[in-house]
Amino acid sequence: MNKWRLSLFFWAALACAQAYPTKPVTFVVPFPPGGGTDISARTVATKLTDKWKQSVVIENRSGAAGIRGADAVAKARPDGYTLLIVNVGITSINPALYAKLPYNPDTAFAPISLICELPFVLMASPSFPPNSVKELVAYAKANPDKVTFASSGLGGSPHLTAEIFQLATGTKMTHVPYKGGGQAMPDLMAGHVNLLFASVLESSGHIKSGKLKGLAVTHAKRSPALPDVPTLAEAGVKDAESGSWIALLAPAGTPAAIVAKVGADVRDVVAQPDVREKLIAQGAVPQASTPAELQALINADLARYGKIIREKGLKAE
Repeated sequence: MNKWRLSLFFWAALACAQAYPTKPVTFVVPFPPGGGTDISARTVATKLTDKWKQSVVIENRSGAAGIRGADAVAKARPDGYTLLIVNVGITSINPALYAKLPYNPDTAFAPISLICELPFVLMASPSFPPNSVKELVAYAKANPDKVTFASSGLGGSPHLTAEIFQLATGTKMTHVPYKGGGQAMPDLMAGHVNLLFASVLESSGHIKSGKLKGLAVTHAKRSPALPDVPTLAEAGVKDAESGSWIALLAPAGTPAAIVAKVGADVRDVVAQPDVREKLIAQGAVPQASTPAELQALINADLARYGKIIREKGLKAE
């Protein structure tokens, strides 16, 4: 009888997944509209709408470094109709930075697929003397703590990327946190701060126009959006690759068959040439994954960033 029931359950779950979705699906983006995470999510959502013949609705629930939106999905019905768009901060920084979260980050979600990687660019103010990473490192070593770097906030991925850079180069610089990258960028252009790590999406236009100097990208390969800007490794800095990425999660308990279907469809969409072109134009690197690969990435970044957060004694503001 038990085997019969298990078999019946399996076939019922499979039939449910094959029919999915039968109504609109909501992607909760836990950040305001217009940012890199939001734009990339909308690109994929549009294609999934076409593929599924059901609307994929973007719902922006910003606040508390993405925690508000993540908590809403953690408590949502696990039926595949409310999914969470995340970046590295939500999965691999917040659990180490915040003493307590309103959900258990280890058990609240099921990984579905990576969507893309978001490399950062190390940018300098036009008035800052160094014009290369090599010159920057020499200058910073000659002037310890005098070089200033802005960030979008204490403990965010741009801040931790700068900390990784300092460890890799043996430099000591002074952190100037802002409440968002949008506030930091004008001060960088004006020369009030010297450096900033920010996404290619936010940065490429300012670099191409000459308003900022692009010193290096943090990815393993050069960005198609900034082909003339070298990688950190090309600039002589090893083991300092960093940045963010965008992925899709489901509430824990979502049927495995639905997770598998959504993951397969996301991988198919991300592989389509027009989607790849749009993501690349946004400064992203298209990169889908299996659930296991995404979980391994989350775990590796949590270990890496968590170590820096503990060593620096960083705590959420």
